[in-house]
Amino acid sequence: MSDKPGMNGADFLLLVDIGTPEAPAYKVVGGQRAATVDETTASIDVSSKDHRARRVIPGRYQSSVSLDALYIPDDEAYQALVEANRQGKLIKIVKQEFGDPVEMADAVVTSISGSFPDQGECEVSVSLDIDGEWEPVGS
Repeated sequence: MSDKPGMNGADFLLLVDIGTPEAPAYKVVGGQRAATVDETTASIDVSSKDHRARRVIPGRYQSSVSLDALYIPDDEAYQALVEANRQGKLIKIVKQEFGDPVEMADAVVTSISGSFPDQGECEVSVSLDIDGEWEPVGS
């Protein structure tokens, strides 16, 4: 067990590339409130009649990200997400911990939804599916 305390969720940010392939420019999606990263591996059942116990092998790996943020309509990173969703384009995203980029991936924006209550803060929720795997930054 580590001697370090747990991580504050405020120290994790999702950044979106708003630059070009030749000159990437990663920017934090403004007003982030929460981000969830899911990673799963499917199991493939390779059981047979000669053993009672179920046997499995690892199958397809996948990862997805969901992000909740305050609605800031002129935020460049948010606009990049909207544009990618409407045009069906992959985007580059980076996970940042304690101010340092740790992993990056290509992703497709699968949904964007907004909540605009009367006398309440406006929020957006964004869902992304990772294309391939997360890659460590700097290696």
